[in-house]
Amino acid sequence: MTFTGAVAAIYNLMNMKVFKLNFSLFLLVILVLSIGIGCNSNSSDEADVNVSLKADGEVELGMMTQLDLVLNQKKDWYKHWSNVIGSFDASNFKMVLTDSIDSQEMPEKNPILENDPLFPYQFVHPASNGTIDIYSYKIEAQDAIDTPFLNPDSEVIWYRADGMKERLLFMGPSGMFEEGKWISENEFVVLGYFQEESGFRPMAWFIDVNKYRIWQFNLSTTVTFYDQNSYLNQKIKQVVLD
Repeated sequence: MTFTGAVAAIYNLMNMKVFKLNFSLFLLVILVLSIGIGCNSNSSDEADVNVSLKADGEVELGMMTQLDLVLNQKKDWYKHWSNVIGSFDASNFKMVLTDSIDSQEMPEKNPILENDPLFPYQFVHPASNGTIDIYSYKIEAQDAIDTPFLNPDSEVIWYRADGMKERLLFMGPSGMFEEGKWISENEFVVLGYFQEESGFRPMAWFIDVNKYRIWQFNLSTTVTFYDQNSYLNQKIKQVVLD
């Protein structure tokens, strides 16, 4: 019974003279009901919070397992950063952010064709729903450009099979998206770094392209110096960057 219903029932009983309650006793009953309902409400809220925290913990644990697999499969990136910052694994990462993605969608077919030097470095969707590109916005390497160069900003772009383009992530000059991998038809993982006051920190971003959500994981340690072009120079053999 709701609080309002309980009060109404008591009031009706008083009018029918089933119980001869005085006004003070009536207020006491209302007070007791209020406390009881408040406790039930607080218990319900606490239970909801506990369920939410448990769900978040399970999601994080699952992603940590997936991150371990990604690090094992992306051996070049892992070895590159291990040489810079020392040995690490997924347990050294911590989830620091989860948020929705404000996807920017527009009609545009994938301009990176087979004759483009960045063509081999796209990430083809496992069910052939287009490709994800993390390099072409960063690297200017078209035929009309004599000397390829790096733009200050980075993007994660999904060129879908239906001819639509979606920008899933953007980062300014303080960081870079260096590597990526589809781990399912709906999930893509990006590896890279961000420069903070304490130094350069490796990071991983999990993107759900179906639910438009992102989870960010930060490595627990940083390094003071890092050659920001070093991994791209190592990976993208067909383009020489200044």
